[in-house]
Amino acid sequence: MPVLSVIVPFHNVEKYIGPCLDSIRAQTLDDLEVICVDDGSDDHGPDVVRARQAEDPRIALVVQANQGVGRARNVGLARATGRYLAFVDGDDTVPREAFQRMVASLEATGSDLACGNVMRLHRNLLVPSWAHREAFAEPKRRTHITRHPLLIRDRMLWNKVYRRSFWDRLGLSFPERMYEDQPVAMAAHVGARSVDVLARVVYHWRERDEPGASITQRSLEAGNLRDRLLSVLETADLLARRAPRLKPAFDRDTMDIDMSVAAEAVAGMGGAADPELVELIVRYLDGVSREAWLSVPFARRLQLHLLRGHCLPELGDVHAQARDGRLRPPVRPAGILRRRWHARHPWLPGGLSDVSEELRLAARLVELGWRRGVLVGEGRVGVGSFDVGVLRRARVRVWLEERRTGERVRLSDQESAPAWESVEEEDGARLPQHVFPFAFAFDPAALSAAQLTRRGQWDLRLQLRGHGLRLEGRVAGPRWLPPAVPAPRRASGVWVVPVRTAKGAWGLRLRLAEVIIGECRMDGGDLVFSGELADVGDGEPVLRLRRRSDGEEMYFPVALAGQDFHARVPLADLDESVGQESWWEVVIDQGKALRPLVRTGQRPVALVADRRFLVDRSEDGCLLLAER
Repeated sequence: MPVLSVIVPFHNVEKYIGPCLDSIRAQTLDDLEVICVDDGSDDHGPDVVRARQAEDPRIALVVQANQGVGRARNVGLARATGRYLAFVDGDDTVPREAFQRMVASLEATGSDLACGNVMRLHRNLLVPSWAHREAFAEPKRRTHITRHPLLIRDRMLWNKVYRRSFWDRLGLSFPERMYEDQPVAMAAHVGARSVDVLARVVYHWRERDEPGASITQRSLEAGNLRDRLLSVLETADLLARRAPRLKPAFDRDTMDIDMSVAAEAVAGMGGAADPELVELIVRYLDGVSREAWLSVPFARRLQLHLLRGHCLPELGDVHAQARDGRLRPPVRPAGILRRRWHARHPWLPGGLSDVSEELRLAARLVELGWRRGVLVGEGRVGVGSFDVGVLRRARVRVWLEERRTGERVRLSDQESAPAWESVEEEDGARLPQHVFPFAFAFDPAALSAAQLTRRGQWDLRLQLRGHGLRLEGRVAGPRWLPPAVPAPRRASGVWVVPVRTAKGAWGLRLRLAEVIIGECRMDGGDLVFSGELADVGDGEPVLRLRRRSDGEEMYFPVALAGQDFHARVPLADLDESVGQESWWEVVIDQGKALRPLVRTGQRPVALVADRRFLVDRSEDGCLLLAER
């Protein structure tokens, strides 16, 4: 009898099943059996498994007609003989020590199941899984979902090892449909006497490249949605019966994720929507508390209310308005001692109109630049997708705030009236927004000698106040939209550097500079830049590019002429972007990393072999090369 049985269902994953099995074969826990269940693949995936099977007697292959992953898992379970059980999807991979860590934890604690953290795998890039980040931030032994309720998001099957005797005691098996893992994973969490939570990553969950390749990528299909809803209903019923205190948290996530998909799908189906499918949605929504309803954004709340009332034409209309940015309901205050804000819409009852927690400061710049040594900016601030005409006039205050000390430099304090403007979005669309204009000016002479000496980081912040509403936050906006980041200026021996973070938030950085880039341009497909080194040092400097996402580095030569330097980067030679964006930090390596300050105002964009590059500044004014 092996210690662990690993069940691997697969269907048409020829590209991934080899790396998946290799990651299992490489486990430090080697006393295991691997039961691969081919669910009617019509590619060469089964041949890949047979090749691995010829090399490793621990691998078994079971072939069935295409009956779904739930059936495949049950078939694998019937063949499993290990004291512990684990499940791996055929397109994912497992870190080398994952199974040993989880089994060792169960052996030490006697818990019924062990679960661990997860990373999303996109090509060769690993990023934290949003669903697991909080629940697995710290290790916990002999806990339970009722004592660690963040596990309500841990609804996946595969980042776990289960004690087989526990599995059989609960009589767990998989419904033979899609989304079969959620009700089983939740039943295991609720039914366990105790659970071990590992902060270490135990699973790499692949995000596949091919459109429509996975179940979740086909989420708007009627059959897919029906199976999803059946799993939601089964899980909701389990929690209502066995762990009612957990159901509100489950409902908040489900309203945010699953019901969002349901509303979009039914809106797209229109009059052709299957009445039985709509009834499944209504059946779930009828059991959701008011608090869970109010936890989702207004636009989705309105759509789900219409869906619950079988108002499908109205749902389609509201969905189109929300998609196109035309849903802008007016907000109104209510209450005296405890002021609340409600968004008015004729199709939504007052009890579901509270948007107080949804009002967020949205402040962005439309112009920023130096004028006679003063940094002058103009911007617009609103409260999201709402009509704020009720405010009529509001007070807008703008200031710079030093991160470390909290000291402030006031920039402006003005009254402003709301106006409708067409605002550009990152995708090129222009949407109407109700906003308050504001302007400010910053003279570096306003900084004290102590503030200059500290060479700190300053955030551009704003407060909007009026009619009982008071919102405060950073001034930010889509990073890839204008205005461009102005060039740095020198003040009392310190560089005053306007900066913009990766998330688009504006501020200033005060710093010295050992390397200054004075020219930055495109020459064909090459990025060419030149500048000056304060100290040439003893060795030959090189240019080092470091990708932020994964630490990948590339090196290019630097030509020196006294203190002047020149460098050329063939953009076609850079490793291809991983994910939607790749950010390369540029440093001069002279035995130590020197971060060059970009003095030029140029911000070239280049298209090289169908790849789009942007030369930009980082949060401290250094050279940053982005690919999107």
